Amino acid sequence: MAFTGIPEAAFDFYDDLEIDNSKTFWTAHKQTYDEAVRAPMEALAEALEDDFGPAKLFRPNRDLRFAADKSPYKTHQGLFIAVGTATGWYLEVSAAGVRAAAGCYHADSAALKAIRTGIDSPAGAQLQKEIDQLVARGWELGGDELKTVPRGYSKDHPRIGLLRKRSLVVTQPYNFAEFVRTPQLLDRVRSDWERARPLIDWIVQRLPD
Repeated sequence: MAFTGIPEAAFDFYDDLEIDNSKTFWTAHKQTYDEAVRAPMEALAEALEDDFGPAKLFRPNRDLRFAADKSPYKTHQGLFIAVGTATGWYLEVSAAGVRAAAGCYHADSAALKAIRTGIDSPAGAQLQKEIDQLVARGWELGGDELKTVPRGYSKDHPRIGLLRKRSLVVTQPYNFAEFVRTPQLLDRVRSDWERARPLIDWIVQRLPD
C-alpha cells in the first residue's frame, strides 16, 4: 500500500474516542481505526524503513495494571523506530493532528550518567549547537527534567539546561497542516528526521553497551 497521507477520518476518530473511550465505541469504529489510522501509519513506516530502519506501531490498548485512569484505549497512535535503548525517531497521530519527534525518551541511571558526561565535555557544545539549529527550524525541546541542579554540577554551568534533562526529546508539531493529509507528509517526515540525525547519533554514541 502506497502512503497517501493521514485522512481526516483519523483525526475525527480520535476526537470521538476522547469523548467516548469505551470498548463499545471501539468495536463500532474499529474499521475506521484500521483503515484511517493503522493502514496509513503502516504504509508510512514501510516507506521510511530503508532510510531509518524497521518501525514499531504501538498497540492501541492501554496498560491498565497500575493506572488510575481505566480508559481502555490510547488517544493517539504512535510509530517508533529504535536505534538505541529508548532512543530513536517517533511519529504520532491524535486529535491534535500529527507530530514528529526524535531523541531519548527514557534514560536509566547508567545512560543518564553517560549523557550528562557528554554534555559536560567539549562535545556538549556541539550538542547544544545541533539543538539550537533544530529549534530555529521550528522544533521544540522537551523531555522530563529536574527542578534542581543535578548532583556534581554547578548551577552556573553553560549547559545546565541540558544537564537537568532526564530525557532528551525534540518535537516538530505539524498539527493540521495541509500536507499531513497528502503524500507530502512522507517527504516532510523524512527530511525532518534527517535533520535530527546528528542529535540521535550524539546520544547513541554515548549510550552504554
